[in-house]
Amino acid sequence: MTKESRSLDIVFENDFCVILNKPPGLATQGGQGVSVSLDSILSEKYSPRPLLVHRLDRDTSGLILVAKTKEAAAGFSVLLGGERNTEKGKKGRVVIKRYLGVCSGVPSPPRGVIRLKLEALGERRAKIRHTGAKQTETLQESETSYKLVSTTVAGEISCSLLELELGTGRMHQIRRHLARVSHPLLGDDKYGDFSLNKRLRKSHGLKRLLLHASRLVIPPAPRLMPEGLDISAPLPDYFSPFVSG
Repeated sequence: MTKESRSLDIVFENDFCVILNKPPGLATQGGQGVSVSLDSILSEKYSPRPLLVHRLDRDTSGLILVAKTKEAAAGFSVLLGGERNTEKGKKGRVVIKRYLGVCSGVPSPPRGVIRLKLEALGERRAKIRHTGAKQTETLQESETSYKLVSTTVAGEISCSLLELELGTGRMHQIRRHLARVSHPLLGDDKYGDFSLNKRLRKSHGLKRLLLHASRLVIPPAPRLMPEGLDISAPLPDYFSPFVSG
């Protein structure tokens, strides 16, 4: 990782939190094979080190919030995990996290909700595999809302810019849901269309996952965010060949 990539794009900061626009390719947290992470960069620039209250995949760019104190982390964790009643009486997240992603094809209908159970990943999956539990025990209810924003053609391939919102927070949920409904995100090297990604890399310079955490809406919260916050981060330039207008 270059010295320049260690700089932080801070889009909001107060006494309780910092909201950053994370670049693609930067892991949120350290681990095996990770030499530099957002968490480690924050530890160099702030004392005490800010605390992660949610995460983005390494290859996903966009808005991420970190808390400055343990008390603030607990409060933001409650907000991020809480639910609200929507205008139609359905449950929704208290804090709204919206994403923009470019997928192959054009979803129909142009607006909807993907409700598909997903297999557990990470530590829980490893534990189940180790104990020999039945595979059905690893499935988790999962929900992703989507709305078609625009369509374009790249290399004779129709692709769509979608606005996406998580109803649940499973690992790689957006990527896995879109792949399951045959509209994988472009540039997804784990769940996507590998042959299509290879063709678009040659013809249009596709090198990154086209998924961006674009908007964060926090309702008024005593002490933490008295006036609330609605903040957005523009799409990175590498989306341009795959987004109309």
